[in-house]
Amino acid sequence: MKVILQSDWYPQPEHGGFYTAQLKGYYRDEGLEVEIRPGGPYVSVDQQVAVGGAQFGLGASDKTLESVAAGQGEVAVAATMQRDPQGIMVRKSSRVRSFEDLNHHQVAVKPGSTWFRYLVKRYQLNDVREIPATMSVANFVADPDYIQQAFATSEPFFVKRAGIETRILLTSDAGYAPYRVIFTNQSFLRQHRETVAKFVRASLRGWQEYLRDPSVAHAEIVKLNPAIDSDWLRFSWQALRDGHFITSDAPGERLGGMDAARWNTMYRQLLDLGVIDRPLDPSLAYTLQFVGAN
Repeated sequence: MKVILQSDWYPQPEHGGFYTAQLKGYYRDEGLEVEIRPGGPYVSVDQQVAVGGAQFGLGASDKTLESVAAGQGEVAVAATMQRDPQGIMVRKSSRVRSFEDLNHHQVAVKPGSTWFRYLVKRYQLNDVREIPATMSVANFVADPDYIQQAFATSEPFFVKRAGIETRILLTSDAGYAPYRVIFTNQSFLRQHRETVAKFVRASLRGWQEYLRDPSVAHAEIVKLNPAIDSDWLRFSWQALRDGHFITSDAPGERLGGMDAARWNTMYRQLLDLGVIDRPLDPSLAYTLQFVGAN
C-alpha cells in the first residue's frame, strides 16, 4: 500500500528516522510504499492529513489537542520525540539565567506561540516585549542582548559558527512538555488499522537505526536539502542524542511511547490558557495501541 508522510519542515536531522526506514527498506518489509513530502512555512500538515492529501503527518501533542478541540479528527499514533527541543536562546554571557529573568527584555518568537503564552502566564512575564521571530540568527549574532526562540538541535550551531557560545532554556524544563508525534486521522485509522501499525513499527525501527548510524539518512537529506551541510547534520544528530530528545532518559520512557498522564497535563494547560475553550476527553487525541504506554 502506498502512503504519504507529510513532514513539518524541509528535510533535516529531526526527520532522520523516517528517511532511514525508507532507504533501509523497513517500510518495504512491511508491504508499504512511503513517500516523504517535505514541509515548509506555507505547508499546513494538519490540513493535508485532514483532507486525505497525506495519510500521516508530523506535529506536536499540543497542536493535536487543539485540532481535536476544533473538531478535526486528528489522532497521534506514536511519539517521535520524548522531549521537545523548543526553547529560548540567549548568549552564554547573558544575565538571563532562567525564564523569570525574561521580564524587561525583548524576545523574538513566532506570533501566537502557545508555549510562549504558557511561559508568560507561569512566570508572570508582565513586562516582556514580544517581537516576531525571523527564520535567521543574523540579529542574534549582531546584537549581544538579542533573545530568540530556537531549537536546541539547530540555531545554536549557526551561532557557534560565528564564534558565539549560547545557552538554551528548554520549555520542557518549565513544565510545558509536548511530545513530537506522528498523527493520522480517525477515518484512516478506522479503515486501515493494520497499515498504521506497519507504518509505526517500521518508523520506530528506522529511528532506532538512525540513532545508531545516521549516515544513510544524512546522505539523502543533503541531496534533498542542499542548504544543509555535513557539519550541521552531525551537530543536530549529536544534539538529539545528547539531549535525549528521541528516547529521553526518564525511567520507563521508551522510543515511540506515550503517557496518558502527560497528555492529560498538556490538555489541562491548554484549557487553563484558553487555547482550548471547552472541555473534551484528551484521549480522543491519541492512541497507545501501537506503542503502548510509557
